[in-house]
Amino acid sequence: MALSSMTGFARSHGASGPYTFEWELKSVNAKGFDLRVRLPQGFDELEAHAKKRAGELLSRGTVYANLTVKRANAAASVRVNEDVLNAVLKAAAVIAGKVDAVAPSVDGLLAIKGVIEVAEPEGDEEEDNAARVAVAEAFDKALDELVAMRKREGTSLGQILTQRVDEVEQLAKKAEGSPGRKPEAIKARLAEQITALLDTSDRFDSDRLMQEAILIATRADIREELDRIASHVAQARELIGKGGPIGRKLDFLAQEFHREVNTCCSKSNDIELTNTGLAMKNVVEQFREQVQNLE
Repeated sequence: MALSSMTGFARSHGASGPYTFEWELKSVNAKGFDLRVRLPQGFDELEAHAKKRAGELLSRGTVYANLTVKRANAAASVRVNEDVLNAVLKAAAVIAGKVDAVAPSVDGLLAIKGVIEVAEPEGDEEEDNAARVAVAEAFDKALDELVAMRKREGTSLGQILTQRVDEVEQLAKKAEGSPGRKPEAIKARLAEQITALLDTSDRFDSDRLMQEAILIATRADIREELDRIASHVAQARELIGKGGPIGRKLDFLAQEFHREVNTCCSKSNDIELTNTGLAMKNVVEQFREQVQNLE
């Protein structure tokens, strides 16, 4: 299965009878899946179709779907609501009899809510039904284009993630071969630490000396962390190769990478090993940032 990004954009347009319409779909990153639809009056029933189709093809990301519909040769008619106008005039006459006021003007009367009514042209039921079918088909087309774009971006993301995994593996091998991990280097550091410990006190404490030596030897060993990093590298490659909606799994793996690399850095008392660990930490962070875009 191909990898998919959570970001994308698509448009589709068409016509049916007197109607012209256009869909605009935009997808952004999100923890789960959500479709937010904006539909004009008369096309509300298409929301259920849109959510069903999008839910079948997408598993993560917030998708904003906006539909614009225009009807040709459909000028709205304007009429005066006589009942409301008469009620307003009657109220104005009552007020005029109580206070010295200027008679209401025509534009003032027309500005009162309810006096003017704008009536949309009556539609033909057969034409309206045909238009809704065409609009639904146009949504499917736009959705397919959105999915295709997300897959194209997902392919690029997969290549970037693979590069980052390769870099982590190379840096882990460099850390494993670091001179600071060789037995003679560890022995020299132990000797230095023990000498410093003895210099701090005139009283020889063999128990404390043993504890410090064990602690130093333990901190110098990052074999376990390197083994886990190698395991994470293998898992990451397997997931990327398998494809599909693996964003959450890779995000968890990025956290595990981060934990092991941090431990390597904290254990290091060798400048070269520390620099290698920091470089690996930077690559892991780049890996994590790219994973956030993956479905």
